[in-house]
Amino acid sequence: MHHIDLESTFRDACRQLLAERNREGSWTGCLATSALSTAVAIVALKKANDPSDNERISAGFEWLCRHINADGGFGDTRESLSNMSTTLLCYAAVSYCGTGDNRETTLSAIENWLSQKGLNLHPSAITKSILDFYGRDYTFSVPILSMLVVCGVIPKSSASGIPALPFEFTLLPQRFYRFVNLRVVSYALPALIGVGIYLHRSRRKSFPGYRMIRERFVRPAIDKLRGLVPASGGFLEAIPLTGFVVMCLIAAGESKNEIIVKGLEFLRKQQREEGGWPIDTDLSTWVTTLSIKALGTYIHQLMPESEINLLRRHLLSLQYKTTHPFNGAAPGGWGWTNYSGSVPDADDTPGAIIALLEIYQASKEERTAIENGCRWLIDIQNKDGGFPTFCKGWGRLPFDKSCADLTGHALLALAKTNELLHENLSSDLKASINRSIRMAMRYLGKNQSENGSWLPLWFGNQLTRDNTNPVYGSAKVCIYLSDCLAMQHLDTGIIRQLGQMVKKAQDFLVSRQNSDGSWGGDKGIPGTVEETSLAVCALAHENKEACLNAIRWIKQNEKNSPAPIGLYFALLWYDEKLYPVIYKTEAMRRLQQKNVDSLSK
Repeated sequence: MHHIDLESTFRDACRQLLAERNREGSWTGCLATSALSTAVAIVALKKANDPSDNERISAGFEWLCRHINADGGFGDTRESLSNMSTTLLCYAAVSYCGTGDNRETTLSAIENWLSQKGLNLHPSAITKSILDFYGRDYTFSVPILSMLVVCGVIPKSSASGIPALPFEFTLLPQRFYRFVNLRVVSYALPALIGVGIYLHRSRRKSFPGYRMIRERFVRPAIDKLRGLVPASGGFLEAIPLTGFVVMCLIAAGESKNEIIVKGLEFLRKQQREEGGWPIDTDLSTWVTTLSIKALGTYIHQLMPESEINLLRRHLLSLQYKTTHPFNGAAPGGWGWTNYSGSVPDADDTPGAIIALLEIYQASKEERTAIENGCRWLIDIQNKDGGFPTFCKGWGRLPFDKSCADLTGHALLALAKTNELLHENLSSDLKASINRSIRMAMRYLGKNQSENGSWLPLWFGNQLTRDNTNPVYGSAKVCIYLSDCLAMQHLDTGIIRQLGQMVKKAQDFLVSRQNSDGSWGGDKGIPGTVEETSLAVCALAHENKEACLNAIRWIKQNEKNSPAPIGLYFALLWYDEKLYPVIYKTEAMRRLQQKNVDSLSK
């Protein structure tokens, strides 16, 4: 293909993206069905011992048997490579919930895969392997090991070899959490309590006096957990987190608890017709803001104002107006979905701010929402100038630390607010925004690698050596900073620094393009539509040949399945149906706006 009609290609992408809207006019998307989620969900239902769940459990079991990888292991999604954690959880689920020939055949295949990886099913070997893999972060390792005990894969006597979780520390005021060694990330408080109580009650050989003292904190901790349950019943709308909590509380003797009742109902509702479960309910707010940003100013040509107004009203309604009960987050932020288990974070909040600015009508309600969102972002910024995901200064575990992709996103939201609302902002807010921008710039400058790359937090590539994704991280930050270069109200020093960082990132991206025109997570990694599209967004018209080759590759590969580009909840992979569509649309839109029709000639 030598000639590319960019305008036609862009219009086709827009039609495809607009066709994905739901009945309310926003976007819902579809997360991949997950082997890990399915394994955890059927074990939780089986542990509840309700005969009405038998068909659900059987359907989940059959789904696992159908979707075992050819090598005998399990990945988190159908497109994921086999990994130890998910394979062990599926082994436990199949062993505990399965029947018949499928059970024996699947267990045998898994055992063969584990053997090839040098892992036997001896309790001490499994425990050591899981703990070594996750290191000092117990967010996922301890729940995994606890499920293996619940399912009888390792004996209950092995519970003493599983690190204890200090559930009683959750009774401290939240402001003190950063000072105690909880060893789980901020969003895993339910697991800390539920799994921690189960392990406490399983350790019969511990010092009796100490066990009695800890037992006195069980009831208050459960009361604390009850206060964290959202209306949907699903903690963070996450199937694995909810399933771990439910099965561990039941195993700890708390089967009549309303936390379990709500959690089980959540799990039942989330099962899909095919028998499996996704990793989370959906990312509806996130994919809606991504879609609006992908369309950019063209949204006003592509959608009637009445439909744009529905989007505007939808986003405004999703902003948190009160302190969040789950993590005590202040009002003003946005979460990733409209369901009740969502919590505000520093990626969805700037996404919502930028989306609202894209369709801004200058109403007082919009201005107030955007200003409050900016204040929320500024308040969560860490002392190092970077932005964490959920909680300021929570701890040293990776998912609670500052990161480049969120920082770049927040910087753009603040800069664009200052640019478009400049005359209406108070002097205090302007000063706060400018101070926050300077801090963020220092963080990004300090954390840009010598080769020009940045590493993202929530998005990886399963084929790179260390599962990181420098192409995604560099492209995302580069896009954010490139958009800032057009701002009139940034001082010349910041503009100069922005230009230097963008140039280094663009040079890095060009150096990582594959010979076929695509981008993967790094040089030599097979390309995906997602990563290739984002690289085009970052380069736009800066490298015509690179963009042209990439567009050709995208057109030839756009029907590929979504790639497992995301990692979430301590190395748990997922993919989202809309990511390729959204990022492809944004790539075409940016090429259109940069007037690069000459690329096709």
